[in-house]
Amino acid sequence: MQPRNMSMSGVVDLAAVKAAGEARQKAEQARAEAVRQGGAPVAGRLVFDVDEAGFEAEVLQRSAEVPVVIDFWADWCEPCKQLGPLLERLADEYAGRFVLAKVDVEANQLLFQQFGVQSIPAVFAVVAGQALPLFQGAAPEAQIRQVLEQLIAVAEQRFGIVGAPVAPGEPGEYDEAAVPQVPAGPHDAALSAAHDALDAGDLGGAVRAYENVLSDDPANAEAKLGLAQAQLLKRVQGMDAQAVRKAAADAPGDVAAQIAAADLDLVGGHVEDAFGRLIDTVRRTAGEDRDAARVRLLEVFEVIGPDDPRVTAARTALSRALF
Repeated sequence: MQPRNMSMSGVVDLAAVKAAGEARQKAEQARAEAVRQGGAPVAGRLVFDVDEAGFEAEVLQRSAEVPVVIDFWADWCEPCKQLGPLLERLADEYAGRFVLAKVDVEANQLLFQQFGVQSIPAVFAVVAGQALPLFQGAAPEAQIRQVLEQLIAVAEQRFGIVGAPVAPGEPGEYDEAAVPQVPAGPHDAALSAAHDALDAGDLGGAVRAYENVLSDDPANAEAKLGLAQAQLLKRVQGMDAQAVRKAAADAPGDVAAQIAAADLDLVGGHVEDAFGRLIDTVRRTAGEDRDAARVRLLEVFEVIGPDDPRVTAARTALSRALF
């Protein structure tokens, strides 16, 4: 069974666009229920506190409509007192292009652990159910703005998530009617069929469907991502994970064993481990073996997406290993 979008470990999203649509429907239902019960829907707030009980509805489901930035903080943390107000001000300034969820780590240790936070303040984002690390510590405002711009661009380009602008005269609330409507693209039906095949476990069918889209539209980013993900799942299908990991541990110089183990790392959500394994293999090999590891690493970059900060860091590490 492939990882689903609404998972904390879903850093490798194997049907992201389709699952984001499903999450959007759940978010609509959650808001309707909140209104029915007389509460304020989360969509109407740019900055809000969140706890473990409300995390799925308020962050994971909401992330199908707008990038959700998460600020992990605590009362005793002095840098948090500098960063928190800055993030809140930027959330107001960006007017609905992202929302800010604040997590008190003292009261929400489970979330703290699930995100693998090492120290605070720590800032993550969730887009279409995928958790992404942004930065740690009280960074300069210019750097934070740059990170937020990259996050917003990735959300729009990869998932069509654009948030919702604040209605004039109504600070802190969304004008949902003002959300841009994206017209259907020429390959939407084919992409939907490919996503359905992926969800059904028909990996061969998914690969063919994505390849058909790319034959007509070689630059289609969604099809490129889907094809890379389907090919990854097809490679690990039927693998004996224990045997693969033992072979990799016993033979660090065996390129095929390291590549297979990296695929398992990736499917398991251990992105940095997969990158590190392949970069180490490039570093210790030469000739065709080195080229095989390098090519697989480039393929893995496609699975994660070129704008992911982990890919950027790994590309730098790869350059060092090669030169």
